[in-house]
Amino acid sequence: MMQMPGTMSEEGIAKPWPELSSLDRPEVLQFVFYPRRDFLPALPAANVMSGSVPVADGISVSFSFYFASKNCPNILFFHGNGELASDYADIGAIFNGIGLNLFVADYRGYGRSDGSPTLSNMIADAHHIFAGFKKVLKDNGFSGKLFIMGRSLGSVSAIELAYHYQSELNGVIIESGFVNIFNLLSYLGFPLKSLGIALPEEPSGVRIARDIRLPALVIHGEYDSIVPLEEGKSLYRNIGAKDKHMVVIPGVDHNTIFAGGMERYLRALKDFVTAHI
Repeated sequence: MMQMPGTMSEEGIAKPWPELSSLDRPEVLQFVFYPRRDFLPALPAANVMSGSVPVADGISVSFSFYFASKNCPNILFFHGNGELASDYADIGAIFNGIGLNLFVADYRGYGRSDGSPTLSNMIADAHHIFAGFKKVLKDNGFSGKLFIMGRSLGSVSAIELAYHYQSELNGVIIESGFVNIFNLLSYLGFPLKSLGIALPEEPSGVRIARDIRLPALVIHGEYDSIVPLEEGKSLYRNIGAKDKHMVVIPGVDHNTIFAGGMERYLRALKDFVTAHI
């Protein structure tokens, strides 16, 4: 188990999602996050590296790095709210098979991570995870280009990093994602107004997306019943990049998008990464 030394200072990092703190209350968090623990020790495996990244004093989050070779492009991936980094062994192997390294990060309280997740600390932790990701690559001689990817809830972390580190990244990929968490919570039936949670006129995610100039790929399932296709389209429309692409996988839902649309999904991913390295 690799332990990353040190943490990254948050000085100088803007906090562009101020309204998320209004959602850091128990009744919202238990609706948004579904943490699972992984108590099994990470087993040694070829082409897999497991470890943790410190994100605050006494708190680290776990990761699993599935790699093909030292010079392949490297994707930092933020998973959905009911998943773990260690769940991605099979998908990691598939990514490796098309020449992509996949570094999957957990959230607080997930997998072997410490602490409990909130939306605010998820955003703050993403910066430490990015620093840890780069350190793992550097310390182990990985030289490929860097991409950020987020699935579902992970799209928030991916958008945050794409906004802040545009000069270091070659592209951002969002799968089954969204740009307005308030719209999404309302769609899923969460009673924001009855709890006195104010809806911002322009959510931070929309404003941040407009300032992203990185090449972008948005992938969404046609029949997504958790994050509606319209949310993916809204994200695509709002991303400020001129070089952006959207792929709608026909006939699939939120949790069948990869298995049900694998060929089209992987082709879109591979073509996008290849075009931007």
